[in-house]
Amino acid sequence: QVQVVESGGGLVQAGGSLRLSCAASGIIRRITGMGWYRQAPGKQRELVAESTDAGLTNYADSVKGRFTISRANARNTVFLQMDSLKPEDTAVYYCKTSTIGGVDYWGQGTQVTISS
Repeated sequence: QVQVVESGGGLVQAGGSLRLSCAASGIIRRITGMGWYRQAPGKQRELVAESTDAGLTNYADSVKGRFTISRANARNTVFLQMDSLKPEDTAVYYCKTSTIGGVDYWGQGTQVTISS
């Protein structure tokens, strides 16, 4: 059974930090990348950061210099270190695991709330 589980969300004040974790299990296909997306109320889901197995990373302009994505050695775990958080970072954060053949798996999401 495929599971993609996020953790680490919560409520922090503006300027604070949070670290999100995501672990994927039960995936038979080769994982080609993992990433984080977020969706704020009334808005579309958007890319926050992604990491490919080729060692490439990509960040949304709004988080560059504040967020850092990293992968564990096992390659089925991804982290998102979020610093200098702003109220506009408030959203549900989702982990996406991409596999060969274009099959993606999503987690259930973790709420991040930044108070001003």
